[in-house]
This record gives sequence, C-alpha cells and structure tokens, in this order.
Amino acid sequence: MRGIYTNVNDIRKRVFAEVAKLSYEYEDGFNMEVMHQLPYHIIPGTVATYRDSAFLERAIVRERARLAMGLPLRSFEEYNSITKGVEECTKPETYYEPPLVNIIKFACHKCPDNVMKVTDACQGCLAHPCKEVCPRDAIRIYEGKSHIDPEKCIKCGKCKDACAYGAILKMDRPCVKSCGMKAIGSDENGCADIDYDKCVSCGQCLANCPFGAIADKAQIFQTIQAIKSDVPVYAAIAPAAAGQFGPDMTPQKIRSGFKALGFEDVVEVAIGADLCTISEAEAFVKEVPDEIPFMATSCCPAWSMMAKKLFPEQAKCISMALTPMVLTGRLIKKDHPGCKVAFIGPCSAKKLEAMRKSIRSDVDFVLTFEEVMGMFEAKEVDFKKLEPDHSMHGASADGRGFAIGGGVANAVSEYLKENYPDVELKVEKADGLENCRRLLTLAKAGKYNGYLLEGMGCPGGCVAGAGTIQPIASTARAIQSHQAQSSMKHASTSEYADILDHLEEKDIVVPQE
Repeated sequence: MRGIYTNVNDIRKRVFAEVAKLSYEYEDGFNMEVMHQLPYHIIPGTVATYRDSAFLERAIVRERARLAMGLPLRSFEEYNSITKGVEECTKPETYYEPPLVNIIKFACHKCPDNVMKVTDACQGCLAHPCKEVCPRDAIRIYEGKSHIDPEKCIKCGKCKDACAYGAILKMDRPCVKSCGMKAIGSDENGCADIDYDKCVSCGQCLANCPFGAIADKAQIFQTIQAIKSDVPVYAAIAPAAAGQFGPDMTPQKIRSGFKALGFEDVVEVAIGADLCTISEAEAFVKEVPDEIPFMATSCCPAWSMMAKKLFPEQAKCISMALTPMVLTGRLIKKDHPGCKVAFIGPCSAKKLEAMRKSIRSDVDFVLTFEEVMGMFEAKEVDFKKLEPDHSMHGASADGRGFAIGGGVANAVSEYLKENYPDVELKVEKADGLENCRRLLTLAKAGKYNGYLLEGMGCPGGCVAGAGTIQPIASTARAIQSHQAQSSMKHASTSEYADILDHLEEKDIVVPQE
C-alpha cells in the first residue's frame, strides 16, 4: 500500500496532528478534558465513516492517541481512563514503555492466514486439474464447483498453480506476510499477536496492515515540549527525507520548514553517513579476511538486530562503525554542548537504537516523517510560503544515497577505489528481512567470505521504512536528484572527513558488549 493515501494514513496523520497540537498548546498542568475530547475531533458525530460503529472508531483513536504520546495500550479487563499515566509523558525527555510496536486487538480484523480458498471465479471445468494434482485428496467437486477440505489441505499451492482461471487463492495475513522475522502469529481469539523475542521493530507489519490495527509508539509530545523549553533542539534529517513532504517541500526548504516547527536548526544525517562510510571502509581493509571472514554493514538497526538474534556466531562480522544517526548526533552535541537532538527519519527501529544502553547514542528523540507531517499540520505550515535556504550542502552524494538499497555498499566501494585501489571489494546486498535472512544463511555457510554484505530491513532500503509517506520509486528519484545537487561526490571529499582523525575511538565505533 506504499504511496496510496488510504483511510488508515488519514487517521494516523490526524492523530499525530492532534497530539502535536495538544503539545504545542500544553502549559503547566495537563488539561485532561482536552485529551478526552481528542477522539471526538477526529471522529465527530454518530455515523460511522470507516467501521461498523463510530464508537468503535473513537475507541481505536483513543489507543492510537495514547501510543502517539508514548503511553502503553490500556487493559480492558477493568476500567482505565484514556489519561491514565499521562503525567509521565509530559516531560521534555525521551519516554515510552516497551514494547514499541503494538497491536490494538479490537481493531484487528482476524484476517485468514495461510488459507487456500476457491473463489467465485471457479468455472466448474470438466478437467478439474486442481483435484487431480492435490497430493492429499483435499479437493472435492460439489455441484460442479471445487471445494477444499481445510482439514486435509497442506497449503502446497499445487491446485492454485494448476487452475487455468486463477480461481484459487492462497490467503495470507498482510502483517504476517510482511514480517521477515516470522514474529507474528495468532492469539486465542484469532487476533494477530507479536512474539517480541523475535520482533526487531522494523515496522513493516504496521505499514502493511489494511485495518490500521498495528501502531508504534511516538515521541511527538516530548519532542515538542523540549522545543518549547530553553534547551535548543536540533533536527537531524535522514537522507530519505528528500521528497517525503511533497513537491512543495524541496530540499532547499527543509531548514526553514523545521525552524517553523521550533527546531533550532537542521543537520543532514548524510554527513554521518559519510563518516560511517569511511569508518566501515577502513575497518574492512584492516579486518577482512584476517580477523573476520566477511563484514556486514551496521547502519540498519533492524538488519543488525536480526543478525544478532538469528546468527549470533556471525554477530562479530557486523561492522562496529556507529550508524549515521549516532555519528550525526555526536557531531551536533560536540558543536552545541547542552543541546538536544531529534532524529527525523523513515524508521521505527531507530527509536529503539536511540535508547540502547550499550552505546551513548546522543539522540534524544526519534520521529518518523509521518509523525513530523502531523506536526506541520498542527502548526499549519504552508510549504509554498517557506523561504528557500541553500546552505544544506554538507554531505556527499554517496552519503545521501544511503537511503536507497545498495547505497551503503556503493559508498564504501567508491571510497576504497579512491584510497585503496589495490583492494578488491566484492559486494552482496539484500533488502527486506526475508532476503536478509537468506543472505546471512549463505554467509554462514562460507559463500561470502571476503565480501562486504549490505543488509536493509525494508524492501528497497530506507525509502520503504514504516514511517515514510511517499511511494518508494518517487522517493528514490527525489534522493537521486538531491544527490546530483551535492557539491561533493564521495565520502572522502566531504568537508567533515577529517573529523574522524580528531575523535576518540569510543566516539566512532560501537564498544564490544
């Protein structure tokens, strides 16, 4: 559903906008009545628009509003007010209680999963090839039509492939189908359920649920409270931002747009991507194959977490370079001591990365593009009236390309060509966690010894992150256009490249855990 503006997108945006408006208007002492009224602003009247009941619609919006403020879903086994625990999240600091990704059970449609279904397209043909190819005799012909016995069916799909009319479907839950970690099952009531021991918070389930039953927690309220405080808050903008806010928000207007939200200033995370490129390239030359058989990139937290969960023996092969987000956060705080940093990007998993205890992330808040769009709505920012600012030219074209699948490996490759022309760099890449699993399975078997492996948890790379707004292809084109505007092509020519020489090792690599 990427790039198709649906009712689910509309509700999400309106919830984010209302929570942002609530935070901008918030002063000392929380007005509980305003939060009680919030669902009625989004779902007015008594006639349902999206579901069977307006009352159900408002109940779902209440939970979405709580999640957008970082609050947990409520238990409905006993009475709990919509404002329960709200005092905890009104401070200008990072706040949410795990888990990050949540299923609103009464919004779940209990979609059929792994079911073979004969549709009305069945023509009752004489040949009945579906019946003939079934290895378990699970198909019978009744009144000329094919019928599948679910008790016998093993979901092999042979009947589906044999049908000349395409009348047989294999139905999978969209959330299950999109989860490369196989972390989603069903609870005792048939609702979707997440196994958090497997989940890496990539957010693909929430992006693909057609009923909007899955949502991650946000830090909109806390970020705005920090903006309203005396402490300056800097926005660190991910490379995937190009084109995300529509054609009127050009890269030249990003700075003025975010200042209109109250941010002190804006810094490109692509600058950190340049530093990450240099760090990973230098480590590759030093460590592969003498110390580790291959090196895997580190910038995608969902990929990195998946590798550590499923391939613990290969965890040492994940690059120890800090991610572009963390490196940019450290640079900002080095230049502006005492400030706060909000990472603005496409990714749900970055919210967890920013809170990891094993490293000092220097990132105080993480917001997705979708959440920030709610802030623009709340402040009624007119992109057409924003003044262009041409000063955001600190990153190389390769650094800006990190957002597209293959971009990280390309940046490292270009750096090595310039600085180590005798080093042969073999690259293999995968995007989407299912493909990433296969890649690491082959790497574990020794197929990719001597390689640089790039993994991206989302299909197509960061351009398909759970918090993106625009279609993947159009975002990729916008990023390529932004790359062409860069005055520097490769990471080694970045004006920030020499910073690595002045940073201590603890500031540029992840410490061994």
